[in-house]
Amino acid sequence: MTAIADLPATELAAAIQTKAISPVEAVEAALARIEERQELNAFMAICADRARAEARTAEAAVMGGTPLGPLHGIPFSVKDLTNTEGVATTQGCALFADAVPSVDAVAVARARAAGAILIGKTTTPEFGHKPFTEGPYFGRTLNPWSHDHTCGGSSGGAAVAVAAGMGPLALGTDGGGSIRIPAACCGVVGLKATLGVIPNLQAPDLFGANSFVGPMAHDVSGTQLMFEVLRGPDRRDPYGQAETLPRRAHSDGERPRIGFLLRCGNILDPEVETSIVAAMKQAEALGMIVEPIELDLVSMEPHFLVLLRSLLLARLGSYAARSPEKLDPTLLATMEAGRTYSAVDVHEAQFARTNCFLQIQEILSHFDLIGSPTLAAPPLPVDLDPLGPIEIAGRNAGTIRGGWYPYTFPFNLTGHPALSLPCGVTPGGLPIGLQLVGRWFEDNYLIDVASQLEASLNFKALATKVLRNGSAPVVADGD
Repeated sequence: MTAIADLPATELAAAIQTKAISPVEAVEAALARIEERQELNAFMAICADRARAEARTAEAAVMGGTPLGPLHGIPFSVKDLTNTEGVATTQGCALFADAVPSVDAVAVARARAAGAILIGKTTTPEFGHKPFTEGPYFGRTLNPWSHDHTCGGSSGGAAVAVAAGMGPLALGTDGGGSIRIPAACCGVVGLKATLGVIPNLQAPDLFGANSFVGPMAHDVSGTQLMFEVLRGPDRRDPYGQAETLPRRAHSDGERPRIGFLLRCGNILDPEVETSIVAAMKQAEALGMIVEPIELDLVSMEPHFLVLLRSLLLARLGSYAARSPEKLDPTLLATMEAGRTYSAVDVHEAQFARTNCFLQIQEILSHFDLIGSPTLAAPPLPVDLDPLGPIEIAGRNAGTIRGGWYPYTFPFNLTGHPALSLPCGVTPGGLPIGLQLVGRWFEDNYLIDVASQLEASLNFKALATKVLRNGSAPVVADGD
């Protein structure tokens, strides 16, 4: 029998709606699992008293026959970059240890209005600046599959929380792959929606935004459940002015066309290649049309770095000048590199962003989706220097962005929806992620096709087999 803490969000929601499980039981199960798995270090803060009080109120609503929201009584966590009313939002940084927002971010408010219960804030590297979840303020977050390998980042705590049963839903953020990278590393599902579909008003430059807020869950159905709650216009977001999502659903008689991007100018780990090729063959077995495409995404790395480094310098330069000892040395180095760029460099990066968008649009005029690895290699060793070169398949693969996740960050720049779902496990017991990218505003279609593929790939059975062989220390069914 599956423990309450391990139930996917849709199953837990149905059990609460039918009174088979109470919100109090759901919250207590999540809090107990957080206590049991403290060594993973997935949370910056736990809202235990508040969550218990809200659970009692939610249970009274169930018993009283009050109409219930779609997330009623479901525990969820929020990455520590996203504002939560009355709960500290530190940005993963000691400088902001006492920063307590007075209002929820839009996505948090929508989740809570739908009945979800906040259980805590998950770990993130300072200001989400790197793909490893570690920092001087909170330490290192461990991957539940292997403590020797990174859980990814910067939504690492969120992915770990979901993977280890510390709440079936999590809200992450994604500025270059920060939802999809840890989703792939931890064997869960993560969605970066079309730009503006889930409003994110915390970005300092709303017009040049490439940072997204999005859902993470055990499976595609849980991700969709949360996405339906989070999506919708907000007039304060320049890209979220109107309801623009068509209901283009994948139907049984349709044959989606997938442009298969195996390499994008990078070195690819052979174990990842095997899993991704197998996943695309499975798509073909389902009747989907899969054709190879060519696209150089690695060449976007220098332009992405111009935007990332100069933005961090503009936002945090004054803090770095006053209290450098309170900041992560890798963040300081990232900001310092931003001093070398000119205004011309920034504009040229925007020109490259535009050109990349047009290339993707051209590809998606011939295909419904783009399929690719989420990452070029399985989770990297946890003690790797994120600012140094990395090795993939025994070869120097360059820097971590162009070498490990060239498939993710370009779609932050272009705004297309992108989802990572687990598709395999390495012989050493590490999860592998498949990324699917859709057309603007066809998030529903992307989710529908991902759901069909997920059922066929049967990752849960693969993961359970690994667990039974003792390769990965996560919580399995019945534990």
